[in-house]
Amino acid sequence: MEDAELEKVAVDFLSLTEPAKGALRSEMSKRELTPPDEIAADHAREIADSEARKRVMIRRYRDLPDAAIAKSVLDSAGIDCFLADDNLVRLDWFYSNLIGGIKLLVPEKDVGAASNLLNEGWPDKFNVEGVGEYEQPRCPQCGSMDVSLDGLNRPASYASLLIRIPIPIIDRGWKCHACGQAWNEDTSPKTGAA
Repeated sequence: MEDAELEKVAVDFLSLTEPAKGALRSEMSKRELTPPDEIAADHAREIADSEARKRVMIRRYRDLPDAAIAKSVLDSAGIDCFLADDNLVRLDWFYSNLIGGIKLLVPEKDVGAASNLLNEGWPDKFNVEGVGEYEQPRCPQCGSMDVSLDGLNRPASYASLLIRIPIPIIDRGWKCHACGQAWNEDTSPKTGAA
């Protein structure tokens, strides 16, 4: 056998019988090659390393901003993660559905921790440095925290294009993106809608 063929046999050194192991050791020693048990150990380490690097898809996102937020949550927790197909979606977001969205991949060992982090909801209250405690606003109708303040009134703004002067018209107050409920800024978001 040639040296390369002996080294291939040495990869499976642990599966050989004792007489075969002895013969392989002596032949490789005569030729001053790396001992077969070292070759087998290196091969086992390479397999373990490749298994540790194996990534699992835990989420799919249609839009890049949602995927980037999820990635930043995991990055801030110290979980190694990767976005697949994000550059293709960045080039043309119409491809997102075609390719199955942007995939969030994490190492197999971190799947549980990453899923738990991404499943956590928004906190109801948190401290803001220099301001104090901030309480998240909620929709008075459905209780959702997916609300915004002062949004663009699209129908009125688009109508301004008829006079050839684009005027951004802003609706004052809160709007729930989950149920469509709107209420004024001076009305407490928790107690009722205007």
